[in-house]
Amino acid sequence: MVGIVIVSHSQKLAEGVVELAQAMAMTKDVKIAAAGGLEDGSLGTSYQRIYDAIEEVYSEDGVVVLMDMGSAVMTAEMVLDDMEGRNIRLVDCALVEGAVLAAVEAAMGSSLDALVDRTKDSYVTKKIVSETE
Repeated sequence: MVGIVIVSHSQKLAEGVVELAQAMAMTKDVKIAAAGGLEDGSLGTSYQRIYDAIEEVYSEDGVVVLMDMGSAVMTAEMVLDDMEGRNIRLVDCALVEGAVLAAVEAAMGSSLDALVDRTKDSYVTKKIVSETE
């Protein structure tokens, strides 16, 4: 099963996204880890937390890493540089919606490529459809 890592500047936000994604996937079997905030609990991104989260959910099926913004992306890129040759992908997507899609796809046993493709769809998922559309 593809593992999922949620990277955020906030530990609470990352943990909340993990909680929601697991609930929407309707199984606790999805391997999903939060990597939020700094070691002292303050806002920021931690290389070590991201590294450890990837290790926690890693399998040969691969891992997707979803980030909130800015330094979360840069720090995740640095971690991946040090994990060269491993089956890990950074996914550019809406964090919450992408995490839910990724968790559902992982629960269904989707491949890494299929999961990445589906997760990217979170950018075009409409929340409100007006009558004129």
